[in-house]
Amino acid sequence: MQVSNKQVPLAFSSRTSTCPAIPYMRARMTDHRRFSYVDSFKPGSPIIGYGVARVLESGNPKFNPGDLVWGFTGWEEYSVITATESLFKIHHTDVPLSYYTGLLGMPGMTAYAGFYEICSPKRGETVYVSAASGAVGSACWPICKVDWLLCCWSAGSKEKEADLDAALRRYFPDGIDIYFENVGGKNAGCGAAKHEAQRPNSSLWDDLTFLETVLPYIKQGKITYVEDVVDGLDNAPAALIGLYSGRNVGKQVVVVSRE
Repeated sequence: MQVSNKQVPLAFSSRTSTCPAIPYMRARMTDHRRFSYVDSFKPGSPIIGYGVARVLESGNPKFNPGDLVWGFTGWEEYSVITATESLFKIHHTDVPLSYYTGLLGMPGMTAYAGFYEICSPKRGETVYVSAASGAVGSACWPICKVDWLLCCWSAGSKEKEADLDAALRRYFPDGIDIYFENVGGKNAGCGAAKHEAQRPNSSLWDDLTFLETVLPYIKQGKITYVEDVVDGLDNAPAALIGLYSGRNVGKQVVVVSRE
């Protein structure tokens, strides 16, 4: 696969390694005639989502052949990526690369920004995370535990509490200080992001600070991140559908190619 600098001067070709199945993809399969923060998928084109890829050839001086990147990639093994501004170069390869689709990628950054920048937690506080098996929720509660917070989380399964109110009173007899809500699309990171972005020194998307904080926790074994991995694009549709019935345990990842 070759990139023509004359046709797409800043594009590069890549081979996708992993891509996630995320519930919001269902919304992109709808024709949005009203305003939406993200475009609908185009029939006949690959599904787009955050993934990990290796650069094969590049017409962009910021990326070299062999570089590993995470960002918007297609559900396909080989791609020509033109929207390179949405990509981040991966410098730390001593952790599972699939983590960059979740804990070390957009979901993890959302959880980190929402929790630390919006919730401003203090040691000893109690935290409740809903939809804790989802992309953002599964990245949030491991971070909560590291900072000596009493954290409880919930996720849909067959083993449900008959009385949620009673269960919360049992686990939180003195009340809940922080509720990181993911079920209704109002989680602390996303719902307040527009207000946080108005601050002059906002660090919501400070990639360097985020990685400096979370990477050591992973390497020290303080954060355990659970993934539900399936192999091959042929199994990707079933993996995506399974999200809506709670079939996955951990962040749903699709391995497109193995090097």
